[in-house]
Amino acid sequence: MTWTQSLARRGLSVQSQTLAALVVLSLAVLVGVIINAEDVPFTSLMVPLLLGSILLGPRLLPRFVLLVLVLVSLSLALQPDRSPRIWGAFVIQVLMCVIVLLAALRRARLGVGLAAGESMFVDLRDRISRQTGLDALPRGWHVETALESAGGTAFAGDFLVATRPLPHRLEVALVDVSGKGEEAGVRALLLAGAFGGLLGALPPAAFLPAANDYLLRQDWDEGFATAIHLSVDLRSGAFEVWSAGHPPAAVRRAGSGRWTALQTEGPILGVVDQATFTREAGVLERDDTILLYTDGMVERPRSDIDLGIDRMLGEAEQVLRRGVVGSARRLVDSLGSRSDDRAVLVLTRA
Repeated sequence: MTWTQSLARRGLSVQSQTLAALVVLSLAVLVGVIINAEDVPFTSLMVPLLLGSILLGPRLLPRFVLLVLVLVSLSLALQPDRSPRIWGAFVIQVLMCVIVLLAALRRARLGVGLAAGESMFVDLRDRISRQTGLDALPRGWHVETALESAGGTAFAGDFLVATRPLPHRLEVALVDVSGKGEEAGVRALLLAGAFGGLLGALPPAAFLPAANDYLLRQDWDEGFATAIHLSVDLRSGAFEVWSAGHPPAAVRRAGSGRWTALQTEGPILGVVDQATFTREAGVLERDDTILLYTDGMVERPRSDIDLGIDRMLGEAEQVLRRGVVGSARRLVDSLGSRSDDRAVLVLTRA
């Protein structure tokens, strides 16, 4: 038996045990109605129905819903007084069974229950988010990241991927997918996995062209994205930056205390075939900082984006004076539009 067959059988066994427990609970409610119909409301059958809609997969859920319908009908027949109120409760329960049944049919393509589907989705997000390569930078480097989605949901159209193809080299890409919040969450998850693979497998200058080609092949109606790519040599501090329709990265020089925007150019990803992207390069010295961010940090309605960038850099200066630790989170909390996704990366050479 293969590992996948074993896993499938295990999942089926758990589903069968869950179904058996729910059937026992439903029958217990029916017994209670038979013993004392006046004190045991037959609407209690909605409790196992609700649990079934969460725990059972689309293969077993329709059968359980039909069982609940039968038990509801039997419970109605056992009622001593079939007043309009009792009939109203019966109709509402039938409607709830129909709604759960329709929801099961909609989930049939996924093949798992609501709870399992949510768990798989969250696990995928967490696995991708852990593949950043930012956990153990060499001594002398410190990185802070923060991401906040529109509406405060756990899924956003902004995402960060990073990798260290060599021990001394860090590759980072900050991407803003079209749309916001949950609307862009699925596309962002797909692109995060794909871009993470491209980032570690290709030379730095080839990443954005390859990402652009990948998006063009998807042929999505809203398949465009902006991105900024940072490549850093962790031994010398030399860095390179490429941008695809993204707000410019900014570098703070510790000697002067001034911020400089790196004016890289390139079209947004997924629109233009054979796109080219310009490069900016430099060296991070001791206590220098480079800042990457998405447009949710600087864009406001009826306001020029350059003013938003100036405002953000002024706030970043104040934030860094209070220390690098927690700087990205403080920036995200204090700036940007609450109706748009926001992401920030702060990399400092200590």
